[in-house]
Amino acid sequence: MSLWTRIADAVSALSKGESLTEVFDRLRAAPERSVGFTIAVIALGAKMAKADGQVTRDEVSAFREVFEIPPEAMDSAARVFNLARQDVAGFEEYARRIKRMFGDDTQPMVDLMEGLFYIAVADGEYHPNEDVFLTRVAEILEIAQPCFRSLKTRFVPDAPPDPYSVLRVTPDTPFEEIRAAWRHTVRETHPDRLKARGVPEEAIKMAQARLIAVNAAWEEIKQERAA
Repeated sequence: MSLWTRIADAVSALSKGESLTEVFDRLRAAPERSVGFTIAVIALGAKMAKADGQVTRDEVSAFREVFEIPPEAMDSAARVFNLARQDVAGFEEYARRIKRMFGDDTQPMVDLMEGLFYIAVADGEYHPNEDVFLTRVAEILEIAQPCFRSLKTRFVPDAPPDPYSVLRVTPDTPFEEIRAAWRHTVRETHPDRLKARGVPEEAIKMAQARLIAVNAAWEEIKQERAA
């Protein structure tokens, strides 16, 4: 029996009056962890789409693209999705259950967050409520803040960049090495230095913008390390 056949069998219980939570609890007792995970992901994705108050066709299409549901399983998956998207309530519990399934295995959590970000921006807007939703899910899944910010920067236009990425260091880099990286970048990016090298005016303007970003990143890291 395939994964999606097992899911279809489980979802059929919904038509008999069982709730999503009851179906999930029954699936979790089975050895196929992936079945319960799939049900939870469908529900969490649907609630992500509902976070801004309206589920759009673009968001539904994005969900299908991310999770690659085969045609023969679409009806079963759609049943779960449509029930879950009625409201956002309960999303934290689905996130906790997914986290319990995978424990310290962080990569599936990052993959899931990527999919949720993809759905969030599918309608061309990143709503404040979607940011609240994803921030809370990331906390529950114990995704490190730098990783979350990196994902947000990749998917959300105009999102503030991760300061460590700006300075080309990591959160594990010792503070003095970060300071050295900041100083080196400032020297190499400073407009006066570029003017002396005869760099075109347009390039100097871009360097000025980068210098502002570099200094802002350094200040943010200093405050973070001092906390």
